[in-house]
Amino acid sequence: MTQLFDSHAHVDGPEFEADRDAVMTRAREAGVTRMVVIGAVGDPSSAERAVAFAERDPNVWATVATHPHDVEKMTDEWWATHERLARHPRVVAIGETGLDYYYDHSPRDLQKQAFRRFLELAHAVGKPVVCHIRDAHEDARAILREGRAADLGCVIHCFTGTPDDAREYAAMGCYVSFSGIVTYKTAQPLRDAVPLVPHDRILIETDCPYLAPVPMRGKRNEPAFVRHTAEVVAQCAGLDFADLARITTENANRVYRLANG
Repeated sequence: MTQLFDSHAHVDGPEFEADRDAVMTRAREAGVTRMVVIGAVGDPSSAERAVAFAERDPNVWATVATHPHDVEKMTDEWWATHERLARHPRVVAIGETGLDYYYDHSPRDLQKQAFRRFLELAHAVGKPVVCHIRDAHEDARAILREGRAADLGCVIHCFTGTPDDAREYAAMGCYVSFSGIVTYKTAQPLRDAVPLVPHDRILIETDCPYLAPVPMRGKRNEPAFVRHTAEVVAQCAGLDFADLARITTENANRVYRLANG
């Protein structure tokens, strides 16, 4: 069976408490052999939970950070937890960090400050960075360049920018990750962006439990559904499904510094 890598999931979260084992079984049955869970929802208990989940499954890895929505709440204790967990062997990246000017749940100056600080942490531990960027692409690219993110490896998760944004991120050496949004009828600009990203910089993700792709839209998303996203991205990239699956798996292994398996 074709192997898939869900590069960004929240399957460790409470939305999957009742049936997590079944969700993971369905993922394997769908060919999802690897995934990265994101420890950046709310306070650092999310990071602790993601790491614990990754410790239990040899095909799951974790990230740690504070989401831009929540950086206004960050304390020295939060930061100390992130510094400790960032060095954990099951943690493969720092994130998701970045800028969200759509919701602006935290002041923009604090978002920028935290983004820079997490980039510094990524350099300190020698791991890539996973970025949440919404309606803030120009500022984000400036900070990524300043923070030498390309030297680390940089993932633009759940990309929602313009085709020009995709081209610019790729030119910087970033990986551009497409979620279920790319399958939506209204998302033609995202589909137009796919062929502008070199094949060796494309990733796929669910961001589950959010953003279920067509034909599952409206349901709780889960890793197995990444196949639907992969099918659309393959069409847009001019690849057959098997090649897209192989390429995006190789790309995820490369950016997260995992051995091919």
